[in-house]
Amino acid sequence: MKKHISITPVSKPRMTRSDKWNERPSVMSYRAYGDELRLKLPGYEPPETFTIEFALPMPKSWSNKKRKAMNGCPHQQKPDIDNLVKAFLDHLCEDDSYVWKVCASKIWAEHGGITIET
Repeated sequence: MKKHISITPVSKPRMTRSDKWNERPSVMSYRAYGDELRLKLPGYEPPETFTIEFALPMPKSWSNKKRKAMNGCPHQQKPDIDNLVKAFLDHLCEDDSYVWKVCASKIWAEHGGITIET
């Protein structure tokens, strides 16, 4: 079964004690991402094993030629893939210790999105 969510992936930032009351932009975008994810996937809990693909949007500054060449190619810069997976699981699972296998990838795309395959 394949699910696609139209949302720009956000990685989990390094949290500090003051993040409970201090509104840093990285933490606020992380929390907004979680709210939108739960809204688009109500009641969804990832299975024990799944494949996930994060599509990260290309910068607007890229030329059309470069955008066409890079569409679908591996995304090899920040954010790190482990932080993307961690943010996804933290927002959708109370306790994600039951997940034992995740195959994750991140690619360039015209629009952000997440594809989950079980």
